[in-house]
Amino acid sequence: MHYGLTEWIVFNVFVLAMLALDLGVFHRKPHAVRFKEAMGWSAAWIALALLFNLMILYTHGKQDAQEFLAGYLIEKSLSVDNIFVFIMVFSYFKVDPKYQHRVLFWGILSALILRGIMIGAGAALINRFEWVLYIFGVFLIFTGIKMAVHKDSTLDPGELWIVRAFRRLMPVTDGYREKSFFVRENGRILATPLFLVLLVMETTDVMFALDSIPAIFAVTKNAFIVYTSNVFAILGLRSLYFLLAGVMQLFRYLKFGLAAVLVFVGVKMLLGHTAYAIPIGASLATIAGILVTSIGASIIVGLREKRLIMPPDDPSESP
Repeated sequence: MHYGLTEWIVFNVFVLAMLALDLGVFHRKPHAVRFKEAMGWSAAWIALALLFNLMILYTHGKQDAQEFLAGYLIEKSLSVDNIFVFIMVFSYFKVDPKYQHRVLFWGILSALILRGIMIGAGAALINRFEWVLYIFGVFLIFTGIKMAVHKDSTLDPGELWIVRAFRRLMPVTDGYREKSFFVRENGRILATPLFLVLLVMETTDVMFALDSIPAIFAVTKNAFIVYTSNVFAILGLRSLYFLLAGVMQLFRYLKFGLAAVLVFVGVKMLLGHTAYAIPIGASLATIAGILVTSIGASIIVGLREKRLIMPPDDPSESP
């Protein structure tokens, strides 16, 4: 099913309106986002995505609705990797919690633009050279295997090439200037460390997009569905960070679940035009099952270990 210019315009106007409402009303004054607020925003973004999915089902049918939902699940799950980076970068640069939302807001706004460009380029490439899908499939399988076997290592954001290159091009203040990214001091325009944080966020998002965007083309080649599912996943990323930042260590097996998702969508991409092509309904169920299993296993093992470390008090030992 094709989507007209009107649908593209209406969707983007809606996104801009929500972003303006977010920054201009709910986060007009910088403040640390608490768990309750993050939970409310996370629920709101997920509800909007599901409502949009129902609209697609009503206007364009079951196939498109399943493709959107599968794409949203893929993008939402793979975006969890970004949260680990957010935690590390905010910790390294010692960003005040009340300014973290501002960095994430502008970072995600830039990510929407960059991903829109990458999705458009990817869709045009696939429409012209469909064999590119096989390259994407092999790349995703390789990336999934690498993610599963790769040992976690500590990254020094201050040593990233983009940070070193920017410092050579423009002077940076020796400390933060509240919420400002740039300031004028002694007649010179200086960047602040807050802008370096934003720069690192954008750089890492581009790297993550190289995995996630090819992955979604495994379930649909419809540019509108690819774009909208990406947007909804990214818009909910800020609240998801504030919701999960303190408990990410509990999801020990999520990395293996994400790796399995990448391998699965890579295989689906390779089988796309064969007699063994995987239907979208089966893909949706498989992706959801992998994610639920990895998260559930993480929680169960974590609770079991907690019981072993902190066994319940023995009533017989009480005085």
